[in-house]
Amino acid sequence: MNNVFNEYELYLNAVAKANEDNKPVIFDALAAAGLTRVTVEFDGAGDSGQIDGITAYAGEALTEVPLTSLTQHQATRSGDDFRTLEITLPDAIEALCYDYLEQCHDGWENNEGASGTFEFDVLNRSIHLDFHERFMDVNTSCHDF
Repeated sequence: MNNVFNEYELYLNAVAKANEDNKPVIFDALAAAGLTRVTVEFDGAGDSGQIDGITAYAGEALTEVPLTSLTQHQATRSGDDFRTLEITLPDAIEALCYDYLEQCHDGWENNEGASGTFEFDVLNRSIHLDFHERFMDVNTSCHDF
């Protein structure tokens, strides 16, 4: 069992390294496209979760994320291995968000799940995550009279 936990820890380290490598490539493409802010909404529960939408802005104007092709790294489930792939900018943004969720809130889609928003600030090259975890609460009182 320790081997499974060790491999999973290696995998999460690989996810973090891929995120570190992929983030600047995505921000370079967003800046080249003249985008200033991107928001990504997600929601999940009951063992299923998804990105609900990507919204892009150039200043205050709503715009589309271009289908620019990027080279990205993706961690594989076999320890600390990577694979390199060519994907579009919208797919790269989505993959980065899923990987940050896995890195920071693994299992976010399980049980009552979670929802939230990623906000990409292109000028400051930063990503802010508002994460809303749902849970069930039960208050039980027992009385004998």
